[in-house]
Amino acid sequence: MQDRPTIDELLEAVAGYLRDDVMPNTQGRLSFHARVSMNVIEMLRRELATMEDHLAREWDGLDHLLGVEPMPPKLAAVREALMRRNEALCERIRKGEADEGPWRLAVLSHLRRVTLDKLEVTNPALAAEYREPGDG
Repeated sequence: MQDRPTIDELLEAVAGYLRDDVMPNTQGRLSFHARVSMNVIEMLRRELATMEDHLAREWDGLDHLLGVEPMPPKLAAVREALMRRNEALCERIRKGEADEGPWRLAVLSHLRRVTLDKLEVTNPALAAEYREPGDG
């Protein structure tokens, strides 16, 4: 792990270069691709900044829906386990277990929270419009 510049500082510098130097001095296709690149970098910055909290919140929500399971210590294993746990949730939804009752409300609440977390990374302004107090 490097001390300085941090990953976020490096990404911020590239995004700033694209936004402040490339986009104002280009037009057409090149300007468009600079804007797309800057947006991708800004999404990466947001994902890196929120990833730990978002993964933990999704894991916790699945613990409440599917039963408690220890979260793996490594990121790749967490992502793989989340895929597996989400597949299990999907299977229960397909079987109709979320069609009514309190578990349905818990599933809807969990899916709303996870969706808002993902939207916070891809489009924070839109996520802010839909967040309610207590959404995390």
